[in-house]
Amino acid sequence: MKPAPPKSLHDLGFEELTEVLAAGGVIPHHARTLWRALYRMDAQELREMDFLPPLKRWVDASVGEDKAFFLDAPDVVEEIRSSDGLTRKFLLRLRDGRMIETVLMGYDGRYTVCVSTQVGCAMGCVFCATGQMGFVRHLRPGEIVAQVLHARRVLKQAAPNKKLRNLVLMGMGEPLHNMDSVLHALDIISDTRGIGIGPSRIAISTVGVVPGIRRMAEENSPYRLAVSLHGSREEERAALVPVSGRWPLDTLIDACRDYGARTGKRIFFEWTLIDGENDSPATAERLAIMLEGVDAHINLIPLNPTRGYDGAASHAGHAFQKILRAAGFPCTFRQRRGIDVAAGCGMLKEDSRRSAS
Repeated sequence: MKPAPPKSLHDLGFEELTEVLAAGGVIPHHARTLWRALYRMDAQELREMDFLPPLKRWVDASVGEDKAFFLDAPDVVEEIRSSDGLTRKFLLRLRDGRMIETVLMGYDGRYTVCVSTQVGCAMGCVFCATGQMGFVRHLRPGEIVAQVLHARRVLKQAAPNKKLRNLVLMGMGEPLHNMDSVLHALDIISDTRGIGIGPSRIAISTVGVVPGIRRMAEENSPYRLAVSLHGSREEERAALVPVSGRWPLDTLIDACRDYGARTGKRIFFEWTLIDGENDSPATAERLAIMLEGVDAHINLIPLNPTRGYDGAASHAGHAFQKILRAAGFPCTFRQRRGIDVAAGCGMLKEDSRRSAS
């Protein structure tokens, strides 16, 4: 019989880890010790840890490249720092050789990590470099968790007194297209016995995957929801976000209303401003009418350049913002980070040239 493929310890939630140890004859008490080593101490080589004998024997017998379990630790192919010193972008190589990008961003008094949830993306947004790649595969929970651990490790070395406070799932991929892995990873990341980033400081960004939004509503998900709109008419949005043909605007907004009613949480709507496409006063007025009654905050994002899209950044953003504010909506421009190193919104992609090297 062919042996089972190895599994990542970072794929396991706390209860799963407890069960795995119990199956190996290790009492549940040691699960907390191992969890702390993985997520508080950020152990990268468990065999070097000073565990009590029962746990040490299990680790020696079970964890390693030729054993039943491994640790997710992607190779850092490249690290690029922005000219302002506030952003670091990491090109990470996964175990199968695929590449993802992760971004660590500094703001006044806080640090945020932006992680990827897929290699590529199936949503096809025309102005997004990841969407231009197409879909390659989903990330496992451990591959998502490992990005947070890497960012925290870098921050600890660079600024020992600073803490990784926020997490946004706005990197490569559509989080709600990989929802089971994403939610499982977030359970691990938000666990107070380990990494401990609070759910209120975690944002899941979606281009509008309606079943995922409805599931978040039904499960009263504790995480913040950000929805990328980019259009206030069907044809306007469909030209930028092809998946709108599957989940039309009225269906999407109904799901958002239901989410707000069930959870009581504000929704962050994201709007990339593109010159001549979605930045007119009429568009802003339609958007205000469409979102009437929704507890919404609108984030305006100047278009970032990508090789596969010829659109230009809008110069009408402040007029657009003024209309939305007059309608009673909080409306702000997202702080731009890492544009000079292609680390901004919509700019992340697997670099095929470096992948092949």
